Amino acid sequence: MRERSITRLLHVLKSSGPQTAAAVGQRLGVTSVAARQHLARLAAEGLVSFEDRAQGVGRPRRLWRLTRKGHAQFPDSHAQLALDLIQAAGRVFGAEGLDRLISAREAASLALYRSRLGGGSLGRRVRRLAAIRSEEGYMAEAVPAPGGEFLLFENHCPICAAAAACQGFCRSELALFSAVLGPEVQVERLEHILAGARRCAYRIRRRRARGARN
Repeated sequence: MRERSITRLLHVLKSSGPQTAAAVGQRLGVTSVAARQHLARLAAEGLVSFEDRAQGVGRPRRLWRLTRKGHAQFPDSHAQLALDLIQAAGRVFGAEGLDRLISAREAASLALYRSRLGGGSLGRRVRRLAAIRSEEGYMAEAVPAPGGEFLLFENHCPICAAAAACQGFCRSELALFSAVLGPEVQVERLEHILAGARRCAYRIRRRRARGARN
C-alpha cells in the first residue's frame, strides 16, 4: 500500500468517523475487498481497529476507526512547545496572567475572523467559519440541520495538548464563535474531544425572540 493511499485512508477515518470497508473503498475509489486488505494492514500496525455492531437480522456491520496511534498521525501544532509555554506562563504570571494571555489570543482571533467572515446569511457565515478553521488545521465542516440550524464539526484539534493542559482555550473558542457570529446567534457545544468524543461539534442557530412560542 503506497504512502499516499495510507494518508488518504487515515484521512477518511479521521474526517468521517467509523466506517465500513465498503464505505472506505467507495471514498478511495477501490473495491471493498481492497479496502479491507488495506485496513487489515493498518490494524497490524496499530493505526486502526474495528468494532462489530449488530443491525437486526443478518451479519453485524464491521466499523473501522482510528486508534490513539492513528490519531497521532495528524499534527498537534508543536504540542510539547505549547505545553512548555503554558507551564512557563503559569509559573511567571499565575492563573490570572494566563487567563489574560488567552483573552488576548481570543481578541486577536476575533479581529481576524471578523475581517474574513464578512456578511451574508447565517449559513454563509458558518461555512466561511468552517473554511477558516480548516485552514488552521481543525478539519472543520459545516452541515445544515433541520429548523434552519447548522452543525459545525471539527474532526481534529491541532492544539489538543495545550487545551488539555489549560481548558481555558476551549472556553475561549466557544466564546469566539459566539462573538464572531453575532449576538443574535446561539452556539452550543455538543461533542468535545477532551471529553472523549472523536471530534468537537457545535450547534449553531438563531436565538428565539423573547416571548416566542415553540
